[in-house]
Amino acid sequence: MQQFNSPIADEQAAAGCPMSTAALGLADPMLYSDGDFRTIWEHLRGMDRLTWQQVDDRHGFWSVVRYHDADLVLRNTKTFTSERGTLLTILGTEDPAGGRQIAATDPPRHTIMRARLQKALAIKAIERQHDLIRSLVLETIDPLGDGGTFDFAQAMIALPVAVGGEAMGLPRQDWPRLGQLLNASIAPDDPEYQEPGGPQATLEAAHRELFAYFQDIFRERRKKLGDDLISVLITTDVDGRVMSPGEVMSNCYSVLLGAVVTTPHSPNYVMAEHIGDGLLDDWAADLSVTSTAVEEALRLASPVSHFMRYAVHDTEVGGTPIKAGDAVVVWLGAANRDEEVFPETLKFQLRRRPNKHVAFGIGPHYCVGHTVARVTLRILFNELLTRFTGFEPAGCPERLRSNFISGYKHLPIVAQTVKAA
Repeated sequence: MQQFNSPIADEQAAAGCPMSTAALGLADPMLYSDGDFRTIWEHLRGMDRLTWQQVDDRHGFWSVVRYHDADLVLRNTKTFTSERGTLLTILGTEDPAGGRQIAATDPPRHTIMRARLQKALAIKAIERQHDLIRSLVLETIDPLGDGGTFDFAQAMIALPVAVGGEAMGLPRQDWPRLGQLLNASIAPDDPEYQEPGGPQATLEAAHRELFAYFQDIFRERRKKLGDDLISVLITTDVDGRVMSPGEVMSNCYSVLLGAVVTTPHSPNYVMAEHIGDGLLDDWAADLSVTSTAVEEALRLASPVSHFMRYAVHDTEVGGTPIKAGDAVVVWLGAANRDEEVFPETLKFQLRRRPNKHVAFGIGPHYCVGHTVARVTLRILFNELLTRFTGFEPAGCPERLRSNFISGYKHLPIVAQTVKAA
């Protein structure tokens, strides 16, 4: 059995620094804020077997880093279940959302729960919201034209909360606090979001407040249904009954969380890692590439770092025997840089085709909000590159400390407003 630990963990141990049981290898949140995780992914893709990561005395997981192995695990819901937990933060514990939340439910029940929400988020429905989304995008990026330093990452983190808040009929005054709580729930190890009690206390506190909030929203919305996404969930029939209040609240959280984790971090990636290299100028010169360029940004950013599954029975992945009950973690960013699938994998190609990336997952659990994210990103880049030019860094970017989300939390930039002809 091949085992892997991160350089950061090794350095901490050598220096005698205290280290939590989770601060090992690919599970270490610091690897994604301070380490060279992409080089590690590349190294693991070159191995002829999966690697096992021992997290503590009782728990560990198999890492899947190659594209075709990721495809196998995420598509085969009969062999790899979502219902015991999908994130490393709950490795070794049973997920209370299993069978209740769309993301943590296997087919065929998952398909039934997802159907109406998927219809509400279909391309035709979202295109009708084009003008609303555009207005929210403009409201978000307009301060960049003031000439001062603009924290692009913070603006991008706020954007999906606004788009999701409108779609769910949530009061505008609640959006900033919701954004803070959602980021605390996806990055409880980050010092900026962490409560005094540590990561677990941060996660629990964020979940308590979010679920209490959605409980109040549920009570109000049930009395006066509309055409918003929460009303869709309230009236969704599953197993001959409507969803319970707990199921509705859990899925409200999941839908808004999905928006926050998928939308902001690909534009943040582009601005952080390609500012000044000519890419933005080439893109601005030909906005017809926006659709393919957005897909390439999603591939290279891979905002969601991982999804976890548990083997239902003994099986094999990538030539490695997997025992029933073993946790298997698919690293989406690693799969999206698989050299066998994506030629010149490290190069940002504005017109890359085909581009069957797995930034939104793959198979039955493909992100239900992918259309909203794509439409928002296309509008964002078109407006950004039409209105502004001369993008330059105005300070040091800061990455989010999270093993779930790969992205930036601060990204100070300046830009010039494009002068009218």
